[in-house]
Amino acid sequence: MMSGLMLVFLFIAISFMIKVESEKQEMKDVAITYRDTKVNLNEALYAEFENDLESWGATITKENSIVFFSPDILFEVSSSDLKKEFKIVLEQFFSRYIAILTSKEYKDNILEVRVEGHTSDSWKSTESPKEVYLKNMQLSQNRAYEVLSFCYSLDDRVIQESRQWLEKHFRANGMAFSKLKDIKRARRVEFTIQMQSEDKVYEILKE
Repeated sequence: MMSGLMLVFLFIAISFMIKVESEKQEMKDVAITYRDTKVNLNEALYAEFENDLESWGATITKENSIVFFSPDILFEVSSSDLKKEFKIVLEQFFSRYIAILTSKEYKDNILEVRVEGHTSDSWKSTESPKEVYLKNMQLSQNRAYEVLSFCYSLDDRVIQESRQWLEKHFRANGMAFSKLKDIKRARRVEFTIQMQSEDKVYEILKE
């Protein structure tokens, strides 16, 4: 009787260990895929845009965000209307950006592409913290939407052929000053990417 119970417990323990090892290997595989795809995408973005970044007032982060931070190019203060200079930059940038993201190497690995609007933590006509936050949140959302709308509506072959993909993956987010680190780059627009494998890692961790 006791030997039988011991065998049952031993079988359960072995099954559990096999399951744990399998899950660890799955997480490892997902993490490796995420790392390699992220690094390769970063190299592809640099190869395509490195020579344009300075004139655009832009930078590429290690997380593959493309940040446009020059106030002389983006918007007038407290306005969501795109300056002519920013429209020219977006015309030069967006179709090339989407061509990379929708290539066979990355297309199925991307969960979401976000255009984020960011603002300063002040508002010239008020000192009320509540109004400052709400006005900047509205402004940042309007700016993100205007950028998305302009990019989505470009009369470009790559964009036209990618409209269905964009509708599933392209989003506009107003961030106000929630990610304010450098006041000199507070007013900015960021294009950020969330990978499918990144989402999978979070799901495994939840489980």
